[in-house]
Amino acid sequence: MNNVFRKERRGDDPDFFRAEAAGLRWLGDGGGPVVEVLDVGDDHIDLARLATHRPDPTAGRDFGAALARMHDAGAPLFGSPPAGYLGRQFIGERPLSSTTHQRWGEFYAAERIEPYLAPAIAAGFLGAADAAITREACVAIADGVFDDDEPPARIHGDLWTGNVVWTPTGVVLIDPAAHGGHRETDLGMLALFGCPCLDAVIDGYQTVHPLRAGWRERVPLHQLHPLAVHAAGHGPSYGTALGRAAAATLALA
Repeated sequence: MNNVFRKERRGDDPDFFRAEAAGLRWLGDGGGPVVEVLDVGDDHIDLARLATHRPDPTAGRDFGAALARMHDAGAPLFGSPPAGYLGRQFIGERPLSSTTHQRWGEFYAAERIEPYLAPAIAAGFLGAADAAITREACVAIADGVFDDDEPPARIHGDLWTGNVVWTPTGVVLIDPAAHGGHRETDLGMLALFGCPCLDAVIDGYQTVHPLRAGWRERVPLHQLHPLAVHAAGHGPSYGTALGRAAAATLALA
């Protein structure tokens, strides 16, 4: 059996796969359970091939604990790219800002939500009312309503369930958009797209670094980023969901 999984795209930005490789290595350096990078070039990345396995609570708890340790490895600032990486970053097919900020709310609004609103409107996937309430939520977020004393975490940044691979030896993470962010953002994305054994994942996470009170109520806040990205290219249902999450965020504010 071939033990190498190659992803290949010709004619794209030469940073596309290099950003993925840098993110995986940075998360791995922080203790994250990531797939091994074997080689990377302008038009390809070679990864260790993964065998898959049925999700189970024990593996979920182990994953949650490892995720907390990875987050705690930290980052210099909110928005910081992987250490030593100077190229462009991406989330899926879309650009991801590497502009850094001292304050999380300022960073999250300006670099993780607002850049995707104009493309979503232009695509016809974000209506005027949902766009308006999302911008209103961004103002509150940027003003620091949700800022806390948590330092920048080393987050995966695109932690939907498709990037969580259950293998015979435990969970392995793939395809990051790694940066310095808030640890609750990774957890919010896991909840958004239905990660298996999520309760076990959270239980394992809490054994290493308990979550702050009210984290469940803040899930819509931390889902604004992935919903905005999806609204920019994946259909009007995401624009509607973005508006709902923004309304829930404002209700908390």
